Amino acid sequence: DPLPPPLPKKQLQRAESLPEQGLSQHCQGDPTPGAGSFLYSTPPPHLRHEEGVPSSVPPWDRPSWGPKKPLTKSQSLEERVAQSSPQKVPSPSQAELTFGTADGEVGQLLQPLESPAGVYGVVLGCQAATLARLSARIQEELVGSEERQQLLEAELAGKNWAALNILDREPCCESGDAWYFRVGFTFEQTQLVFAAKVPKLSCTSLAAQSSLRAHCSIQRLIGRFTDHLPWELVLPGSPGEQSRFPSGKEPARLATRPVLQVLISPEVPYQTLAGFVKGSHSLHRTSPGHYERLACLLLLQVCMGLEHLRVQKVWQGDLCPKNLLLVQCPCPPRSQQGKEASLSLPRLLISHFFKVKDKKRPCSTSQEQDWTEGLAASPSPVADELSVGMLIYQILHVGISLENALGFRSNRLPEIPSLSIYSTGLKRLAMLLLHRDPCKRVSIEQAKSILQVLLWGPRQELFARSKKTLTLLQSWVEVKRALLLLKFAENSAGAGASLGLEEWLCCQYFEEVTEHTLYQVTQALY
Repeated sequence: DPLPPPLPKKQLQRAESLPEQGLSQHCQGDPTPGAGSFLYSTPPPHLRHEEGVPSSVPPWDRPSWGPKKPLTKSQSLEERVAQSSPQKVPSPSQAELTFGTADGEVGQLLQPLESPAGVYGVVLGCQAATLARLSARIQEELVGSEERQQLLEAELAGKNWAALNILDREPCCESGDAWYFRVGFTFEQTQLVFAAKVPKLSCTSLAAQSSLRAHCSIQRLIGRFTDHLPWELVLPGSPGEQSRFPSGKEPARLATRPVLQVLISPEVPYQTLAGFVKGSHSLHRTSPGHYERLACLLLLQVCMGLEHLRVQKVWQGDLCPKNLLLVQCPCPPRSQQGKEASLSLPRLLISHFFKVKDKKRPCSTSQEQDWTEGLAASPSPVADELSVGMLIYQILHVGISLENALGFRSNRLPEIPSLSIYSTGLKRLAMLLLHRDPCKRVSIEQAKSILQVLLWGPRQELFARSKKTLTLLQSWVEVKRALLLLKFAENSAGAGASLGLEEWLCCQYFEEVTEHTLYQVTQALY
């Protein structure tokens, strides 16, 4: 029998209330307002709300985007819904959400969530993403952008002393291995101030230093050349030579002045850590809490720099106060502009490096092992741990030499006076770093975490009434992270401090810390 003719396709009026196929596409055609037009449609990109614009438009002023297509028997309801599913328009991730995100996109993210716990997870994700963006922004303010550094390197290529304007005849800083002079360089019609580093000996770490990725605690190089030392520069130890040319005029015979390698760095040091410690006895005595907090922040920068170097198989040559540089931050916080310069936190830079072969961490159970093996042998991570332990005593003005520390046949080290809430923790960290048994020493990474806990918690009183659990520590991290962002928001709205180096270090901590890390660190510290 022949097949009967097909039934005529009938349009259903209820198609008006179904989701439209093009959720966020601006289709051609006359918009037809309908009951479901503003419920399921999203305006085109040029009409989406930007940051600072009200987040909603009255539905009676909003057109319907896209023509209506009737639902037919040949196209099931499931197929129509599948075509209008969010797969066509990917919902924004938590990292992309901002206050100015269009409500339609926010709704796409919130729609699958069926409980307050899901919304809570979105909020936590937004906080973590905001903290990461904020940290990256502060870091760029502190060290500059990578693109700008590359432009400066290209501009300084092939230049020598003739292209630089010598700003000071005497060094602005002298470290254990180099002199630093302030020089000016014109770039994009702006006078920039750099540091010309003149090594005292041949620089053997140039290749290692040039290969390093940028870091806030690592000295950067943007230029290098070899040239005669200008006569107007005064090198300490040769006053007689300078007295013959008081006007700074260059004599005819350049051969009498040495030909030296010169390295250009965008960071201009004003002091070494040794000079800072020597001049801070009075500050430590009158403001012990503030000074020992500064000590924790300086030591934290050392550990972060060493951790960055280890990832790239590069080590610090001689980790001592005279080889650690201090640089003023570009924009001191507004709350510190009226205070003494000694109270502000400087950037600490590691400036001397070398590459070594990857070595395993030594392990010995012998209590009679000579500690000096970690320093007398080829430099290794163990030497860094012992050196950081010594730095704690040196910064806190406790007289101790490495020979005396290594001479103790028990774990009794010189006493660190309890002058502030940081004293006990620093004493505990020094003991863990200088432990006779290498297996019981904490690593640089663990030392960094201990310093972060000393600075920003959790403190021991958190566990006075509650048992220490992973759940408690996770809740503490989430609450503190939210309070940190609220603090930044309140300061930006008022006359509080601008975000600087200490805030960046704090952001780094709460961006990376986990409850598992905190559990291990608090066990070792408390």
